[in-house]
Amino acid sequence: MNKLLATLIAGLFATSVFAQAAAPAAPAAPAAMTAPAAKADAKEMKIDAKANAKEQKTDATANAKVADAKADATATKAKAHHKAVKTKAKAKASSTETKADAKEAAPK
Repeated sequence: MNKLLATLIAGLFATSVFAQAAAPAAPAAPAAMTAPAAKADAKEMKIDAKANAKEQKTDATANAKVADAKADATATKAKAHHKAVKTKAKAKASSTETKADAKEAAPK
């Protein structure tokens, strides 16, 4: 039991020392980019910028189409409502005239 406990404690100390050890030094090549790598990186950034601009343009076009469709729907709804109101008024006037004619035609 004592040996097991001693081994566990030694393992704990060993892992804590390993965790505190300095990380291996990074290679110096990425810090000073070479010319072809810099050109490739610049080219990739340019392609990404073009793709983002194209995506934003597509989104703006889609948003404009949605807004246009909503405006058309609102206009169509307003026309339909106006037509319905006009038809109701016409029907009511016709009904009133029919009642008035019926009263006049009724024998006294």
